[in-house]
Amino acid sequence: MINFNKYGKFLEDEPLNKHTTFKIGGRAKGVLIPDDEQSLIGAIGDAKEQNIEYFIMGNGSNVLVDDAGYDGLVIILKSTLNRVEIRGAEVSAGAGISLRELANIALDNSLSGLEFAHGIPGSLGGGVIMNAGAYDGELKDVVKSVRILDENLDIRELTNEEMKFAYRNSVAQEKGYVVLSATFSLRRDKSKEEIREKMEDFWQRRSSKQPLEYPSAGSTFRRPKGYFAGKLIDDSGLRGARHGGAMVSEKHCGFVINSDNATSKDVKELIEMIQKIVYDKYKVNLVCEVKFIGG
Repeated sequence: MINFNKYGKFLEDEPLNKHTTFKIGGRAKGVLIPDDEQSLIGAIGDAKEQNIEYFIMGNGSNVLVDDAGYDGLVIILKSTLNRVEIRGAEVSAGAGISLRELANIALDNSLSGLEFAHGIPGSLGGGVIMNAGAYDGELKDVVKSVRILDENLDIRELTNEEMKFAYRNSVAQEKGYVVLSATFSLRRDKSKEEIREKMEDFWQRRSSKQPLEYPSAGSTFRRPKGYFAGKLIDDSGLRGARHGGAMVSEKHCGFVINSDNATSKDVKELIEMIQKIVYDKYKVNLVCEVKFIGG
């Protein structure tokens, strides 16, 4: 692999279990933490030119890396592209900032609209691509525009409408665009205390119902139309089901957790087992929300 040092911090043969919330996965041939937006674009350009497979990761919260690792370049935005600008009730932020940090910045500036994002573990970039949501909101409700890098490495700004947001989907996901930053239209209609109370309420509800004490990739399955994935899994008798070190959470059946040094094989096979049993019992296809990397 060519050296990507000129674009930021470059690590060869880097274990990816250190960079994902699942704490699972082998080594990447190379990991780059780019210095800035131009470095990110330059690195992607070089990777394309050299036919090097690459994957862009934010907070590592929605991925399962194969135990065999990834024979390409992983570009991690977690500690970069996190600049924030506030103009009145509009907030612009880079793709690498965590949604939780962004919600806290909105709170500090008495801006409401992002309270629901306080407990979402992902980054802005990944959140926008999949239209992340929780409780009473989705990012589509507050996104004004998104700056993306298209397949030709051209920077474009897409409006909310042009993003074609849907449940856990967007045009960026469909076309493989890279999100660089987004601008949010928030509100000054609540006091700081009201915003804080709502965020704390959501956090209490999340921590009481979700297995945050275990490594996971968040909610494992998309919500099937007319159903709740967790209830279907529970009603199929799979609460607490184990396969190797992977387990269906007893706290929330919609989560597959790394309960005891699980391998990626453990997790994948448990997911497949859940899908088969739920389909056999209810004829409902559970679509996995976790991205599988490498192998």
